[in-house]
Amino acid sequence: IENKAKEIRKSVLRMISEAGSGHTGGSLGLADVMAYLYFKEMKHDPANAKSEDRDRLILSIGHVAPVLYASIAEAGYFEKEELMSLRKLGSRLQGHPGRDHGLPGLELSAGSLGQGLSVAVGMALANKIDDRYSRVFCLMGDGELQEGSIWEAAMSAGHHQLNNLIGIVDRNN
Repeated sequence: IENKAKEIRKSVLRMISEAGSGHTGGSLGLADVMAYLYFKEMKHDPANAKSEDRDRLILSIGHVAPVLYASIAEAGYFEKEELMSLRKLGSRLQGHPGRDHGLPGLELSAGSLGQGLSVAVGMALANKIDDRYSRVFCLMGDGELQEGSIWEAAMSAGHHQLNNLIGIVDRNN
């Protein structure tokens, strides 16, 4: 896991340097979390990226997209060379992840702070209703915890007893 996190950090630095812009702090700080999730904890398969039984990662803090891109490339969802296209015109790797760009491994277009947990609750509830045991991980930033939608989603998760939903907060010290 430690070696994967180092590779993810290297990719993040290369990407942001090549792009000339990007959020380094959050992306570098989350490399260990992403390495653990993608290489130890989550059930996923890059060859079958849309499997109904996969675990899902919702990145609610879209501005740390570089760490997500580096992680899914490291996991084999696409070629690492594409990482150097970050924030370039026509690239699938924009400043915030967008599902409409056709990048495998993305579960949500991100950007509006606070939306991720609501989407994650919906996915976890759908899995529960469909009697599938796959988990939904939601990575949130500490700043977006002040959004009312986060607390409404958290209360909904508790109400529905979503034991397949894991919220992770980047405290961002």
